[in-house]
Amino acid sequence: MDIKIILITGATDGIGKQTALELAQMGHHVLVHGRNKTKSETAAAEIRKAAGNEKVEAVQADLTDFKDIEALAEKVKSRYNRLDVLLNNAGVFENERIILPNGLERTFMVNHIAPFALTLQLLDLLKNTSGAQIVNVSSMAQSGSIDFDNLNGEKYFDSYNAYAVSKLENVLFTYKLARMLKDENVTVNCLHPGVINTKLLHAGWGMGGASVHQGAQTSVFAAVSPEMEGKTGLYLVSQKSAKSATISYDKKVQERLWEISLEIVHRLG
Repeated sequence: MDIKIILITGATDGIGKQTALELAQMGHHVLVHGRNKTKSETAAAEIRKAAGNEKVEAVQADLTDFKDIEALAEKVKSRYNRLDVLLNNAGVFENERIILPNGLERTFMVNHIAPFALTLQLLDLLKNTSGAQIVNVSSMAQSGSIDFDNLNGEKYFDSYNAYAVSKLENVLFTYKLARMLKDENVTVNCLHPGVINTKLLHAGWGMGGASVHQGAQTSVFAAVSPEMEGKTGLYLVSQKSAKSATISYDKKVQERLWEISLEIVHRLG
């Protein structure tokens, strides 16, 4: 098996941590990202011990801060000459509208703009890696519509709607980027991990779900399964290609979100 260098965002607990553990148990070189330095280092140490794999490292960045996102990308680029997998796993569910110092609503920033910005900053490294993969963790809770005049909750804010729209944005981003990179030997796919017992599920729905082991399976599959080699622009559910929301296939909607996201990153990043 080829050992892959894999960066996983939001890997200090929940599905992200379990995904990091299972990939480390396979022998891969895993970069465990967290918002908090101590928590990231603790999680990496726990995974190293549990997996018996010394190639598990902590990386830190606050995904609400463009400078932190840039610093994370620069750190990865300075340490490694390749990146085989970027797994954009981090996500939040906010019960109220929280406007960050940069002016963006927190759900929109963490769930969409942060992975968008981080991916673009790591793109050259990914392009230089043969068979690199970008995996975006979305959700079956993705919205069936998007209001481009309310991306920041300007007109109204509903916690479920904000989360659902952000998960649709993950899919729109995936499909657009997959088309852009189709000749670059970089694949881009997204997935629904399942209804899993995580902090996010409790925060949003006040309920439990399946185990984090089950929640990690499609992420692990998308990241390292030989079955996924060369496959791009897919939405995966239970390790199989599935249909995402109808609107997610609309190229005009994909393009509009891309333009808006790029403008935000250029203006605030």
